[in-house]
Amino acid sequence: MTHIVCSYCGTTNRIPDGRDLASGNCGKCGRPLFDGHPVDVSAVVLEKHIAKSDIPVLVDVWAPWCGPCKVMGPQFEAAAKEAEPGLRFVKLNSDENQALSTRLGIRGIPTMIMFNGGKEVARVSGAMSRTDILKWARAQY
Repeated sequence: MTHIVCSYCGTTNRIPDGRDLASGNCGKCGRPLFDGHPVDVSAVVLEKHIAKSDIPVLVDVWAPWCGPCKVMGPQFEAAAKEAEPGLRFVKLNSDENQALSTRLGIRGIPTMIMFNGGKEVARVSGAMSRTDILKWARAQY
């Protein structure tokens, strides 16, 4: 059984072994669990992803006023289309989630943080290309 958190409603879904994760829908809200589009999540939903997901979670911490964040956004989405469902891609708006951003020790954006097994395993700051995002992420798990 694989536990996958829905990025839209935060519900933890149990996917039976052998079932294609990419084709699953949330049992509560009915939305696809993976659609190749990183969802901008709330602090509450991100904490559920970190604590309950059985797959690694890659978080892009960003802000709407940040130029490098705007450049990296499409690259992060392109990487998600290629790497999901083996890796969950989500975004966290640091302006809307200041308390969590502070708790995570965010000092500059964009910052990507990889979580696996409920713990931070790596982080990197600065805008990256799709290729560099995938190369860095795959080296972490």
